[in-house]
Amino acid sequence: MSQEINTPKTTRSGFVSLIGRPNAGKSTLMNSLLGENIAMVSQKANATRKRSNAIVMHNGDQIIFVDTPGIHEREKVLNQFMLDEALKAMGDCDLIVYLAPITDSTEHYEKFLKLNNNRVKHIIVLSKIDQVTQEKLFKRISSYNQFSDHFEALIPIAVPKKVGHKDLLDTIAKNLPDSPYLFDPQDLTSELVRDIYAGFIREAVFENVSDEIPYESDVLIDKIEENKGLDKIYATIIIEKESQKGIIIGKGGESIKRIGKYAREKIEFLSGQKAYLDLQVSVKKGWSKDKNYLKEIGYQNDKA
Repeated sequence: MSQEINTPKTTRSGFVSLIGRPNAGKSTLMNSLLGENIAMVSQKANATRKRSNAIVMHNGDQIIFVDTPGIHEREKVLNQFMLDEALKAMGDCDLIVYLAPITDSTEHYEKFLKLNNNRVKHIIVLSKIDQVTQEKLFKRISSYNQFSDHFEALIPIAVPKKVGHKDLLDTIAKNLPDSPYLFDPQDLTSELVRDIYAGFIREAVFENVSDEIPYESDVLIDKIEENKGLDKIYATIIIEKESQKGIIIGKGGESIKRIGKYAREKIEFLSGQKAYLDLQVSVKKGWSKDKNYLKEIGYQNDKA
């Protein structure tokens, strides 16, 4: 996972947090700008639970995108962790990209403005513009004009067609500080491979079982054996109820096979070689409300 770089004499580099409501398309945008699928993507809300990053080189500048959980109301302990992850990312970055689907009103954006206590400068990205008429696009842009004192720029984009991508990257780079590269410019991410693979498996669960289970499930990577020509990944899907185990496995193992096939294909595409994926299912009652257990499996937020 590397990219070719031409290094200029003066460089800009910084962290850019992708912020927005659940299911706004933050992970999809990050993957598209990177040109690789490393972040979990799902049509279901709250798929992203932890921060992850993608390192994008643009005209010699280094942009470190930080994907975040969607801004939403606190509910379970896990939800509290997710919201705090988003708030921390907002406070720790050099620039915020606020992603606003074109069909949304300004309500979510107004909530974001109240949460941005550090007054980190931000860009509004109006996404999914290919789904509306020009008239509706201009109308939505006008609705944000009342907030023009708050944002640096407003950029319409269509992710699948990569419309607006260059304008977005140009604008982001212009708003980053002069800085040497913070990461090796050939790297695509600083994420651990095991975390990326766990995200792929969770995405497979989200996309292949009923609505209830994904939000009460998580994935632990138990072991990765890297071999020439074949990687072996051993993972456990954690669920909260015994009744969910049968749904994950499915009749004759059909569901777990679909989950495994979906995840394995993404793993193989990223790694560039064949993968063997061994999936186990474990019941851990009330795991998403258990502070100690959440910390044990990598949710380190002390506020949770």
